[in-house]
Amino acid sequence: MAETTPPAPPDLAARYEQAKLEISRLRRRLDAEGMLRPWQVELLKLQQHLEAQNLRMIVLFEGRDASGKGGAIRRVARYMNARHCRVVALGRPTAEQRSQWYFQRYVAEFPTGGELVLFDRSWYNRAMVERVFDFCTADEYHHFLRGVTGFEKDLTRQGTILVKLYFSVTRQEQARRFERRRTDPLRQWKLSEIDLQAQDRWDDFTNFKYEMLRCTDTRPAPWVIIRSNDKQLARLNAMKVILGAVDYKDRSADLDFTPDPRIVVTGADEVALMQAERRRLGRFTG
Repeated sequence: MAETTPPAPPDLAARYEQAKLEISRLRRRLDAEGMLRPWQVELLKLQQHLEAQNLRMIVLFEGRDASGKGGAIRRVARYMNARHCRVVALGRPTAEQRSQWYFQRYVAEFPTGGELVLFDRSWYNRAMVERVFDFCTADEYHHFLRGVTGFEKDLTRQGTILVKLYFSVTRQEQARRFERRRTDPLRQWKLSEIDLQAQDRWDDFTNFKYEMLRCTDTRPAPWVIIRSNDKQLARLNAMKVILGAVDYKDRSADLDFTPDPRIVVTGADEVALMQAERRRLGRFTG
């Protein structure tokens, strides 16, 4: 009588399927990282140009929670010379800092000649997060909107290269990422009290996003919107925008530096799209 192979225990079969899923995810991640590699080489050329010309550069990464800012920053900075590239992510201001000029603690982190600074959130905290959660007064908010354009105009006039990126994620994708943070032990540390309220305050964030873009998108310091539902495409196109801000030497002739118009939108176009949406639906959606 032929022997039959006993079926695998249910828990073993489940672990096997989970392992296959993780291997598939790892392969996709390796493919995505490989796609970014030529652009990371270009970022190194840009950094070398900044050093050689003694130039200062700031890149702001703004957007809702779980919009992909942190992952994009890590990919941009991954191979940079850490002596001339810094990531700045400031926490809540101290009592002493709250008594200072609002921009003071950010200015303290500004680059010196030859340096690139990446801000994981910036002075634009006041335009969205602080206003949504009443961490600042209405007067402080309006003073900020009136003053920030002059501040940035002076900053760029004196030679600092300023790139302002806003990562735009849909409400559904944000909810999916929050759920993954909640259930994945390796990501639970990312889930904050603010995150837990972000979905409920979606419309508030959207309204303040519109006002921020409308009031602070200027010729010296324009906003660039990065559609970030697809993290890999968002990272790639953010790199293209950063590289396009500097006319550095030895730019590769084999790469297409044109951002994907499905992913990258100017601040002015985003404002126009939001206005059209409000006329059509009576409100903003994202």
